[in-house]
Amino acid sequence: MTLLEGSVGVEDLVLLEPLEQESLIRNLQLRYEKKEIYTYIGNVLVSVNPYQQLPIYDLEFVAKYRDYTFYELKPHIYALANMAYQSLRDRDRDQCILITGESGAGKTEASKLVMSYVAAVCGKGEQVNSVKEQLLQSNPVLEAFGNAKTIRNNNSSRFGKYMDIEFDFKGSPLGGVITNYLLEKSRVVKQLEGERNFHIFYQLLAGADAQLLKALKLERDTGGYAYLNPDMSRVDGMDDDANFKVLQSAMTVIGFSEEEIRQVLEVAALVLKLGNVELINEFQANGVPASGIRDGRGVQEIGELVGLNSVELERALCSRTMETAKEKVVTALNVVQAQYARDALAKNIYSRLFNWLVNRINESIKVGSGEKRKVMGVLDIYGFEILEDNSFEQFVINYCNEKLQQVFIEMTLKEEQEEYKREGIPWVKVEYFDNGIICNLIEHNQRGILAMLDEECLRPGVVSDSTFLAKLNQLFSKHSHYESKVTQNAQRQYDHSMGLSCFRICHYAGKVTYNVNSFIDKNNDLLFRDLSQAMWKARHPLLRSLFPEGDPKQASLKRPPTAGAQFKSSVTTLMKNLYSKNPNYIRCIKPNEHQQRGHFSFELVSVQAQYLGLLENVRVRRAGYAYRQVYGSFLERYRLLSRSTWPRWNGGDQEGVEKVLGELSMSSEELAFGKTKIFIRSPKTLFYLEEQRRLRLQQLATLIQKTYRGWRCRTHYQLMRKSQIVISSWFRGNMQKKRYGKMKASALLIQAFVRGWKARKNYRKYFRSGAALILSNFIYKSMVQKFLLGLKNNLPSPSILDKKWPSAPYKYFNTANHELQRLFHQWKCKKFRDQLSPKQVEVLREKLCASELFKGKKASYPQSVPIPFHGDYIGLQRNPKLQKLKGGEEGPILMAETVMKVNRGNAKTSSRILLLTKGHVIITDTKNPQAKTVIPLNSLAGVSVTSFKDGLFSLHLSEISSVGSKGEFLLVSEHVIELLTKICRATLDATRMQLPVTVTEEFSVKFKEGSLMVKIIQGPGGGGTGKLSCKKKGSRCLEVTVQ
Repeated sequence: MTLLEGSVGVEDLVLLEPLEQESLIRNLQLRYEKKEIYTYIGNVLVSVNPYQQLPIYDLEFVAKYRDYTFYELKPHIYALANMAYQSLRDRDRDQCILITGESGAGKTEASKLVMSYVAAVCGKGEQVNSVKEQLLQSNPVLEAFGNAKTIRNNNSSRFGKYMDIEFDFKGSPLGGVITNYLLEKSRVVKQLEGERNFHIFYQLLAGADAQLLKALKLERDTGGYAYLNPDMSRVDGMDDDANFKVLQSAMTVIGFSEEEIRQVLEVAALVLKLGNVELINEFQANGVPASGIRDGRGVQEIGELVGLNSVELERALCSRTMETAKEKVVTALNVVQAQYARDALAKNIYSRLFNWLVNRINESIKVGSGEKRKVMGVLDIYGFEILEDNSFEQFVINYCNEKLQQVFIEMTLKEEQEEYKREGIPWVKVEYFDNGIICNLIEHNQRGILAMLDEECLRPGVVSDSTFLAKLNQLFSKHSHYESKVTQNAQRQYDHSMGLSCFRICHYAGKVTYNVNSFIDKNNDLLFRDLSQAMWKARHPLLRSLFPEGDPKQASLKRPPTAGAQFKSSVTTLMKNLYSKNPNYIRCIKPNEHQQRGHFSFELVSVQAQYLGLLENVRVRRAGYAYRQVYGSFLERYRLLSRSTWPRWNGGDQEGVEKVLGELSMSSEELAFGKTKIFIRSPKTLFYLEEQRRLRLQQLATLIQKTYRGWRCRTHYQLMRKSQIVISSWFRGNMQKKRYGKMKASALLIQAFVRGWKARKNYRKYFRSGAALILSNFIYKSMVQKFLLGLKNNLPSPSILDKKWPSAPYKYFNTANHELQRLFHQWKCKKFRDQLSPKQVEVLREKLCASELFKGKKASYPQSVPIPFHGDYIGLQRNPKLQKLKGGEEGPILMAETVMKVNRGNAKTSSRILLLTKGHVIITDTKNPQAKTVIPLNSLAGVSVTSFKDGLFSLHLSEISSVGSKGEFLLVSEHVIELLTKICRATLDATRMQLPVTVTEEFSVKFKEGSLMVKIIQGPGGGGTGKLSCKKKGSRCLEVTVQ
């Protein structure tokens, strides 16, 4: 039992203290804010709509609640459904689950959860699964045709539904029967602002393909239909297209044929088309007002859709035939009457279609008459309603809720009385409000409001809502639960909220004021016989079957029963059905008006709690004993409070409970001992028991902790003592071993000295004095031989890159070992050089020269090491035109490359071709090869280059005039390492002098007119790319940025 400890608030309101309306609502609010949406009132479940998906409905929760009884886990709808199902299966008691609450409170979802739970826990098998699927798939069909978006709820059920699910003796579903109550058919022709018509119309227009819409003569735009609210064509969180496909699939699963589905959609389309039939004023020849149809195309399309003569339909809409036993009189209808007839026809067609769907579903899920079966009924019906303007619909809805409240009180008291009798406890009569007087006020056969309404509808002469109200005022002037303006005036009371056309009934949930306007029309619910006959003449099988009274052979002058009489009869049948079953209640509450998750409106919930009679429910449950529990469970929970029953009790459960409560000195007035249960009168006594249990648990926890700590300390001490003994023994043994070892070592040392003394004595006696030197030389040579032979066998590989070398075994071999390593490396280098071709030798010499010039100085040098020097980068060998640039210079071309020349005047660069021969450097324009500059190598005074990754360099000349140029050259090369290396080697070969190469970030370039200072700086990028940006700083300075 988890009702008290670790719970949020009070899980069962029967145990609520103090028992007041405010504390009840506060408890619901506290639990709702912690996402605990379910609360008990005994075996009644209160459900607060969370407006969000909670993770408490998966298969894990189904399995959990399946294995426990009602009070063993937290309140949940699965617990109530499981209790009802187990009672039906194991005790053969028919069950009914009554789900009530106002629109938006979550009644429909609650009924789905009950059905899904029962489907999950009942038997398996192909036939059983088929029945379960049909029962579950009836929901999408009924929701599509019976639900609509209202201001309060996006998926509001606009009809009452009672479903009997029938099971076999094993608890497996066999089928079911659905009964519907009071479909809100007025919604077909008119909706309030912010509301929609029934879902099916929007699903049909959004989900049907173009071919189907064409066959139904419909357009996809909802704005083209008078019966649809164009501002509410879409609803957040609702996909009409997908829902239409779900509807078609569900109808197929239930057993509808494709032809039946097509006919249902055609009748739905007919209702939409009727709304677009526009009626206009006309006058007969005698000047009597009449009506006509503005555009006959709409009527013609209706006729084509359902096989109906458009002329007959027009005549039925615009005229009425009055038939008596002797004659027939045809009367023309004015526009208002014709519009009423058109809307009445649309409402009747849709209402009868809905009834046909329910009957068709029942045919598919019905059970054979020969099988014995158990029944579980699920009632999803509208809750008590108090609106600003309450009409006939609210009157019959509240009448139904009065009857349900009567059933609840009577059956709850009956169940309490039966339990008391079963347990052998005296039953004391409970004082409670009996709403039978209100039910009698409404339903009395001769003097009830419904009887007066039927009498007024059937009375000849002038009949109106005012005459009906006058009759009520006369009949119920002194009734304690009836008020009107007339009765208030008679009692000299003034109430400005009471209108002249209103009356008020004091219901169990509060006073409700009803406006009698349209009571007569809504109760009559008349459809002109002409329209019934016209529909029967249609060649559409389904539409024709909906109007059997249109058949002339079955024509009857008898007036059909009124809507009130039909509803009263349905309620009577429902009450009889409920009285024959064991009831289970789910009270649904809407926490706020805006469907917001987490928001709890105290005022709104208070009103609903009053409507649902929650406080009255709690008081009825607490009228006798608030808490009862079987002896075994009670003793298991509280036996720790008595020394006689703790920690072990061998007697009976009842005796044990008496021992526990006797030692606690509980008042005898607070307790009653039944045959199998203990009864406790007030919640305070139970809370006292819980507090004593909590204190006792603390004492036991302290005792357990004390015992555990003592055991742990003893165990630790014994382990330490045992360890100390082991350590001591090992220590003493080790001490003795060390002492023995020292004694043995001393003895051996003494023996060695004695033997040595004897050996030396014998040596001096028998050997020459030079023997020691000979022996040492022999040993040394042996060691050298061993070292050299070992080195021979462990020589490293002949690769010049392999620098491994065995280390010397003794320190005095280190010098010889290093020299041998150097000689071996020189030998490997010579062997490697001997294998090289002259071209490879030249390449290595160039790489060596580049290393001497740039290693550790130029940032781009490491990248150039693995790249072979190519020499020709402009395709000189394959291009004879470029070979002519050499002119008459001697020798081969050592380097040919395209370089960029930096202009000293504007810092811009231009492309040039640079050729290097053995004696000259030739620089020529790429566009004009004739314009070239020839620089002898002996005229070069030096080269300046930066340390960055760029290719900028300057050729310094010893004499500018000898070259014939304007000055020294500032060039940029992509292969600067290779180019300068080749220039240095060619200069050395030509002049026998080393060309100076300066690595610097600042140098001067000379011209005939003067000199230009070049400064190289590193850009923000760190000079990683090597790209150059040149900028002139004055007339004598050039700044180069390396990116």
